[in-house]
Amino acid sequence: MPKIDVLNHEGKNLHSLELSEEVFGIEPNKQALFDAIVMQRASQRQGTHKVKNRSEVRGGGRKPWRQKGTGRARQGSIRSPQWRGGGIVFGPTPRSYAYSLNRKVRRLALRSALSQKVLDSQMVVLENLSFEEVKTKNFVKFMENLEFTRKTLFVFDGQEDIVNAYLSMRNIPNAGLLDVEGLNVYDIVNADRIVFTEKAAVAAGEVFA
Repeated sequence: MPKIDVLNHEGKNLHSLELSEEVFGIEPNKQALFDAIVMQRASQRQGTHKVKNRSEVRGGGRKPWRQKGTGRARQGSIRSPQWRGGGIVFGPTPRSYAYSLNRKVRRLALRSALSQKVLDSQMVVLENLSFEEVKTKNFVKFMENLEFTRKTLFVFDGQEDIVNAYLSMRNIPNAGLLDVEGLNVYDIVNADRIVFTEKAAVAAGEVFA
C-alpha cells in the first residue's frame, strides 16, 4: 500500500498517510488515459461552426440567363455552389462533438492518472487548506514555501472550509482548485503537481476505489 507524507503549510512533515492501493497504486493504463483525454477535449468543443448552403445565401432568385440559345452552360441561380458568393457544399453546421466512454474505462483512466502522479512524485498531501484571512500575497508565499512554482491543482473535500483559500488563490494563474468529486483525467494530467488535503486523499480512495 503506497504511503505519502502529510505536510503543513510550512512544508514540514507531520505524519505518513496510507493511500488506497486501488486508486493510487495501480499500473497506469496508457490507452485508457488517452481515450479519456480525447473524449474530454472533444466534449469541450463548442461546435458552433456554421456556413450557408445555397438555400441560405442571400440573392440569386432570378435565373441569370435563359435556358437555351446562349451557347453557355445552363444556370438556375448565381448562388449555386460553383459561383463566387454561392452556397457552400457539405460545409460545417452546428453540432455536438461530445461522446461517452464506458464507466469502467473512465474510472480506470482516473485511477491511472492518479497513480501516475504518485509514481512521478508529483503528488503532495497537505494537512488542510485553511487560511485565517483572504490575502493573495499569503497564498503566493505559501506556494513558494512548498515550491509550487508550476501549474498546481489543489483538491479538497466538499466538507472542508476552503473559502478563504479559494478567494486568495483565484487570481493566481498557475493554481487551480477542485472538489475531490469533480476530479477528472484532463485536469490531473494537465497539472504539473496535484495537491490533496488529507481529507480529500482519504475521500478519493473511497470514491474511486
